[in-house]
Amino acid sequence: MWRLLGARAALRGVRIAVERRSRAAAATETAAGAMERAIVRCVPSEPKLSLSFALADGSHKNMQRDQSEPVGRALSRIATNAIKGHAKAATAKKSRKNRQNSSGGAACAGPGPESAAACEPVVKLYYREEAVAEDVLNVDAWQDGAVLQIGDVKYKVERNPPAFTELQLPRYIMAGFPVFPKLSLEFGDPACSLFRWYKEAKPGAAEAEVGGPSSLSPSLPSSTWMETGVDERVYIPSNADIGLRLLLHCTPGNGQRFGPSRERVSVCPVEAGPGTCTFDHRHLYTKKVTEDALIRTVSYNILADTYAQTEFSRTVLYPYCAPYALGLDYRQNLIQKELTGYNADVICLQEVDRDVFSDSLAPALEAFGLEGVFRIKQHEGLATFYRKSKFSLLSQHDISFHEALKSDPLHKELLEKLVLYPWAQVRVFQRSSVLQVSVLQCTKDSSKKICVANTHLYWHPKGGYIRLIQMAVALAHIRHVSCDLYPGIPVIFCGDFNSTPSTGMYHFVINGSIPEEHEDWSSNGEEERCNMSLTHFFKLKSACGEPAYTNYVGGFHGCLDYIFIDLNALEVEQVIPLPSHEEVTTHQALPSVSHPSDHIALVCDLKWK
Repeated sequence: MWRLLGARAALRGVRIAVERRSRAAAATETAAGAMERAIVRCVPSEPKLSLSFALADGSHKNMQRDQSEPVGRALSRIATNAIKGHAKAATAKKSRKNRQNSSGGAACAGPGPESAAACEPVVKLYYREEAVAEDVLNVDAWQDGAVLQIGDVKYKVERNPPAFTELQLPRYIMAGFPVFPKLSLEFGDPACSLFRWYKEAKPGAAEAEVGGPSSLSPSLPSSTWMETGVDERVYIPSNADIGLRLLLHCTPGNGQRFGPSRERVSVCPVEAGPGTCTFDHRHLYTKKVTEDALIRTVSYNILADTYAQTEFSRTVLYPYCAPYALGLDYRQNLIQKELTGYNADVICLQEVDRDVFSDSLAPALEAFGLEGVFRIKQHEGLATFYRKSKFSLLSQHDISFHEALKSDPLHKELLEKLVLYPWAQVRVFQRSSVLQVSVLQCTKDSSKKICVANTHLYWHPKGGYIRLIQMAVALAHIRHVSCDLYPGIPVIFCGDFNSTPSTGMYHFVINGSIPEEHEDWSSNGEEERCNMSLTHFFKLKSACGEPAYTNYVGGFHGCLDYIFIDLNALEVEQVIPLPSHEEVTTHQALPSVSHPSDHIALVCDLKWK
C-alpha cells in the first residue's frame, strides 16, 4: 500500500514539475519571439497528410495534401494562401483608413499588381538548417523538427504530436459521484497526459480566489472559473460544487512530448446526489486492488436502458421507482461509481447497451486500469472487463447459441436429440442469447491463463428447457476452449442465468447431469416437451453460494445470478456481502434512487489453487 501511495505521489510530482516547466518554457519562448507551430499528421495507412498552421493575418489553415506529392507543390499552395491572407489584411487596412479619411482627405490607394508582387512571401521548408528540395515527396519532407518559413514568420513542424480526437464530459453530473471524461487519443497516452479541473466561480467570490485557464483559452474569461486543485483524470464533485459547471483542461502527452491542449465545459451544472447508496457499505470491503494471487470477480446485470425506458417498465415492472431514477444519465453515475469502487480484476456485465459500453463504461473503467470487450445480442449485449496490470486478452471465442447449435459439429449429438421435438426446436432457434468467452493471460506469469465466460440466458419463466439446452451448448463450447484450445486452464463462468437454485439448469451445472424425466423438460407444457438426458465435464460451484435473491422487483425476488468456478483450479477467498434487506427495500424494491438496476452485483475474491 505504501509503495502504491508513493508511486502515485511521485507521478503527481512529475506531472506538476513537467507542467510547470512547460509553462515556464512557453513563457520564455513567447518573450523571445518563439516559432509558431505547424502540426503535421502523417499516417502510413492513409494517402493524404494534413497540415495545420496559423497565418500572420490570424486565419487558421488546414490543408490536405497527397503524401506522394512533391513538397514544392504544397509550398506553392501555402504561398497562394499567404498572398490571399495578405490581400485580405491589406483590404481591411485600406477600409479602416478610408473610414478615417471620410471627412474629405484623399483615400489610400489599394495594393496594385506591383505591391502585391512585392508582398508575395518567401515560402521555404528547412530541415537541419538546409532547404528541402522541392522534388522531395511530402511524406519525406515534413519531418518532425523541420522549420517552415512563410515570409518573416517561422513555424516549427511537429509531426504526429499527441492529440485528442475526442474529449467529452458526461451530460449529467452529481455531487459525490466521479466524473469520467470520454477520451480518445492519437499518438498519446492518457497516463502521460495532463489534466486540470476548474469550476465556475460563485457570484461574489473573492478576487484572490478567482483564476482559471484564461491564459490558455482567451474565450474563457478569467472572472468565470476557479481552480479546484485537482489535476487528475477523474474528478469527484463535492456538495460545494452543486449548481456550478465544470471545465476540464487537458494536454495530451506520450511520455516524451505534449500536444495541443483542449478544453471542455460541462453542459449542465452539478446536481445533488442521492446520498447513501446500496453499494457504499460493500465498498468498505474492496478499498484496494487485490494481490496478484487473487482474482476479484464481479457479475452484474446492469439493466439495459432499452428495457428501463419502456412504458411497461415504468408502469408495471417498476412503478415504485421515480422516473428520473430510471433515466440512463442518472443510472450511469451510480453504475460507474459502484463498479469502480469494487476495484475488481474481472467484471462480467449483462444487459449492456452498445452506447453505454463505448460512452460510459469503457471510459470509466479504463481510467481505473481496466479494458473491456463487448458482444452484442440484439438491442443490448455482454461486456467483459479485465485489469490490464494483471491480465492481457489472449483470444475471444464468442458464440450465438442457436447458430452454434445449428452449425458447429461440437453440438451434433445435442442437435440430433433436439430435432426429435420440432416445437421445442423452433423455440430454441428463435432465441437470440449469446455467450462471451475470453481467454486471459497473466501478465506476470505467462504460464497462467484463465477462461472467463459470460452469458445471459433466456428470461421467460416457462423457458426452463430452453435454458437447459443453452447451458449444454455453453458448457460444451467452454470445454472446447479450456481443454482443446488451451488444455487445462481454469474456468470462471458468470452471468444472469434466469434460474433459481431449485431449477433444472442449476441442478445440471452443479451436479454435472440432468435426467430426461426432470420436470423442466416440459416447462412450457406437453406440446414443447423435449425429454433428454445431458451431462457435462466440469466440476463447478457457485462461488457466492445461493443468496436469498440477486433480483428484487415488486412482483418477484429470487437468486438468478451466479459466478460458477472450476473447483479443480480455483477456490473462494472472500465473498463480498450483499446489501442488507433493509437497504434493498428502503425504496420498496429495485431499481431505486440509490440502486441503478433490478439486479444486485455478485462480488468475490478467487484464488488459484
